[in-house]
Amino acid sequence: MSAKGRCARGTEPVSRLLIVANRLPITVEVTDGQMAISASPGGLATGLRGPHRQTGGLWFGWPGDTTGLDAAQRADLARHLDAERMVPVALPQEDVQGFYEGVSNGVLWPLFHYLLDQVPLEVSDWGAYERVNQAFADAVAAQHQPDDMIWVHDYQLMLVPQMLRQQLPDARIGFFLHVPFPASEVFRTLPVRDRLLEGLLGADLVGFHTAAYMRHFASSLLRILGLPTDVDRVLAGDRQVHLGVFPMGIDAARFAALGDDAGVAREAAELRGSDGCQTLVAIDRLDYTKGLPRRLLAFEKLLRNHPALIGRVRLIQVAVPSRAAIGAYQDFRHQVDAMIGRLNGTFGTPHWVPVHYIYRSLSEQELAALYRAADVMLVTPVRDGMNLVAKEFVAARGDEDGVLVLSEFAGAAAELAEALVINPYDIERAAETYYRALTMPAGERRTRLRALRWRVMSNDVHHWVAAFLLALEHASAQRETPSLRPTAPAVLFDVVRRMREAPHLLLLLDYDGTLSPFAAVPELAAPDSALLTLLARLAARPRTTVHVVSGRRRDTLEQWLGELPIGLHAEHGLWSRPRPGSIWQQVVDPPTAWRERVMPILQDFVANTPGSLIEEKTASLAWHYRMVDPEYGAAHAQELQMHLAQMLSNAPVEILRSAMVVEIRPHGVHKGLIVPPLLEAAPPDTLVVAIGDDRTDEDLFAALPADALSIHVGPQASRAALRIVNVDAARRLLAALLDDADASELPAKPTSAD
Repeated sequence: MSAKGRCARGTEPVSRLLIVANRLPITVEVTDGQMAISASPGGLATGLRGPHRQTGGLWFGWPGDTTGLDAAQRADLARHLDAERMVPVALPQEDVQGFYEGVSNGVLWPLFHYLLDQVPLEVSDWGAYERVNQAFADAVAAQHQPDDMIWVHDYQLMLVPQMLRQQLPDARIGFFLHVPFPASEVFRTLPVRDRLLEGLLGADLVGFHTAAYMRHFASSLLRILGLPTDVDRVLAGDRQVHLGVFPMGIDAARFAALGDDAGVAREAAELRGSDGCQTLVAIDRLDYTKGLPRRLLAFEKLLRNHPALIGRVRLIQVAVPSRAAIGAYQDFRHQVDAMIGRLNGTFGTPHWVPVHYIYRSLSEQELAALYRAADVMLVTPVRDGMNLVAKEFVAARGDEDGVLVLSEFAGAAAELAEALVINPYDIERAAETYYRALTMPAGERRTRLRALRWRVMSNDVHHWVAAFLLALEHASAQRETPSLRPTAPAVLFDVVRRMREAPHLLLLLDYDGTLSPFAAVPELAAPDSALLTLLARLAARPRTTVHVVSGRRRDTLEQWLGELPIGLHAEHGLWSRPRPGSIWQQVVDPPTAWRERVMPILQDFVANTPGSLIEEKTASLAWHYRMVDPEYGAAHAQELQMHLAQMLSNAPVEILRSAMVVEIRPHGVHKGLIVPPLLEAAPPDTLVVAIGDDRTDEDLFAALPADALSIHVGPQASRAALRIVNVDAARRLLAALLDDADASELPAKPTSAD
């Protein structure tokens, strides 16, 4: 198979597209011993068929249960798949059960649709979900070629992007979620919530149907992984992951052509009949997310509130069988059957039945006929990622007539504003909206449908595919910020060697976020025994001087680290105690009159932001919000920063916002103040090494001599020449200086491959 294809728009070569979906876009059926293979009619298969062929790409998916095929039929199927550039992902039957029915449709599907009562008490098949995702990732990695674009689809494969990233670090990977992403309060109930988020962050681009779903995803990243989102992107380690909104469309031209077909028109006329009955149509998979019981209750309420409609209106409800092997779906079918039986028994007459119920799949021609016959189309799920039925109805109505009633909880409601939008949980108002739709004047019907049709025809499935792939190209091109990558192990090995061989070594170490992880309350970040031991051993190392340079108060540093033979510098260099046993000295005497104006503001923010607190220092004030709800705290921190910037625009202070803290400090007070006196006291052959993690450490880095080593901890932007990932890495780096450091503490030695 060639690595390049030709785009239909011209002769320009394009990248291969590797499509990764739960199922292959085919259906295999065996009837009377004969195997038949047909193309799936779904929207995804339709939209991606062109790019799949034009780019010479591959489609990865499960081929379905092939245990009923004999050897010859399996060989025929393999030849067909190879010719169509489809790669079957073989799965053990026991994993299919746990992956598909256990986790995907037994846990993720109901939870993502806010139906927590359908979620089992325990996620017992998680291992199968992981194994199947790994099988898909392995299959893609085995076929991947440089310059390929990989597009992973839907909730069944949420771990695949990260698994692929581990095997193919430079691959271009996109992911699209076809179902809603729930609010973080719902998503957080999942025991495996962090694994799913980390899985998606392996992608370069994560796409959603609506801005609300993207916002919920961003909220979950912040609340669960502590990763803030900058509008449409999030920094995950050293990679930027882009987020985007791409409302999926349909093959609008095909449905428009079906709607105009003469045979479909005749069938639609027969469905309308000559009895003068108006027709409401609803077409759904038989799924508890589609709102059938509430729709039936609203229809019953319509008949009770407007008895003149009895005998003059009917509902044609199509329910396509779905997941019939799952117990919850069997129970749901019995519920719907019983409700329709009761409704027909209550209102039906020998000449009229209120609900015509069809429990089977329909051909596209039959669907188009129903769309054309409908006076009112009911699309009223209690939750739906998009719902393409609404768009199919609009596209099929070339006569620009008919009314669409649409649930506000369907993703399509974000686009189709001219529909009559309802809350399906409000039965009374839903019934009155049905009545309004049935009695709407012809002029208003046509005005609404004309606007809907223009939007659906313009933003079809081909537009959706093109928009996503273009965004994926841009996202993958901007994936990595080289300056934010952790320093290569081979370079760190040389750094440690240089530090070990230095005649004299001066270590300038930040505390919070560098030597010790952040704590919810500042006082809880006291050093553990391992850190105290490490600092003591470093200070005892020959020709090595250790200084801790922190924003902490001097009494706190004295309490925590005062017994160690190291130098201490508090409040970002305002106070210094360069040698053990020496007296703390205030380096400068900054103005403090501004504090009287700022303190009441901070107190107001504490009162209005539960969980926040004020830390008073000699010359500065800090507002901490680590214990505050993440989104609420971030919003208030932004508001506080803007308010203080305006109020203190002419004051001799600066406002710093770093790790869950907003600090106001005087100009001229910064960590760089400690460098000149320490250099003056050090031997001329001293190697200076500074390690820090936030904005306040940038002043320290800026004051270092040219031959010093500056090391930043974390993924944020920094002027430091070197970068390590976290507190643990910082401690390992320092431990590697000790004479008895073992191999596990040292950065990896360079190899010939490096």
